[in-house]
Amino acid sequence: MKEILQYLFNHQTLSKSEAKATMIEIAQNKFNSAEVTAFISVFLMRNITLQELEGFREALLQMTVPVQLDTTDTMDIVGTGGDGKNTINISTLASFVVAGTGQKVAKHGNYGASATTGSSNVMEQLGYQFKNSSDQLNEDLERANICFLHAPYFHPALQSVGALRKSLGLRTFFNLLGPLVNPAKAKYSVIGVYNLEIARIYQYLLQKEEREFILVHGLDGYDEISLTQDTKIITKSGEEIYSAEDLGFDSVRPEDIRGGETPEESARIFRNILEGKGSVQQNSVILTNAATSLFHTQKFGTYEDCILMAKESLESGKALRSLELLIND
Repeated sequence: MKEILQYLFNHQTLSKSEAKATMIEIAQNKFNSAEVTAFISVFLMRNITLQELEGFREALLQMTVPVQLDTTDTMDIVGTGGDGKNTINISTLASFVVAGTGQKVAKHGNYGASATTGSSNVMEQLGYQFKNSSDQLNEDLERANICFLHAPYFHPALQSVGALRKSLGLRTFFNLLGPLVNPAKAKYSVIGVYNLEIARIYQYLLQKEEREFILVHGLDGYDEISLTQDTKIITKSGEEIYSAEDLGFDSVRPEDIRGGETPEESARIFRNILEGKGSVQQNSVILTNAATSLFHTQKFGTYEDCILMAKESLESGKALRSLELLIND
């Protein structure tokens, strides 16, 4: 590791193969925590390159605990995290709204490292027991239209650096890897990114694959559609900027979608929204993210049709039912 660090400190970058080999060794606990911290710190001072991201991703995918789902028609709605906005758990809430419409969701998530409450924190707080058995995940998917894959259960490297990431409390390149390494290999990926430079790297990487994707970036720095300012949405066929009005909703203020200060508070807000007690602003943000995700599949008609589907899922209690079926198995 010392040679790698010296090389990086001299403003060099890693090739794809070097990045892959280093990540494998990190997963195998070949380096001490000081060395790994120094390695991670390099990427706090500069953006990751495409080759480095590809190498790290290949390593994680090579070491992934395999998952076999009975359907290939799944979706993942996920953000990089690390946008520093401390919002409600938008991607995870939208995932349950989508599941309530009947679309199968294979949600990949983790504990918050740079945020108070990641998707795994809130799911755990709500009573969900993490699983890594394909049989159990398939049962969840069949019963609730959604299964939840807690990233450290499937990725040894994420397990080995989890405590370190939490102690740093900063956005690291591991934030960028999470959305790219869902072990269920969801057919549809809806990925929120916190800046446009990272969006470009993701776009280049994902363009080479057969699976469908959309990238979402709030122009004021959110890694999802926040409705606080305009949103850039990037697909295989191009990119567009949408205002809140374009998406069928009024603008909201950042404080309207603020999340909890603790996992307990975040879980209360989460359940409150699914129980139909969310504010107009909270609901609007969840619904536009869910509707955009549904529209992305090109199976459910127009975007306006998808808004109606998402509203029906939330307002009828179907989204809440998906949650209850998942956590009360």
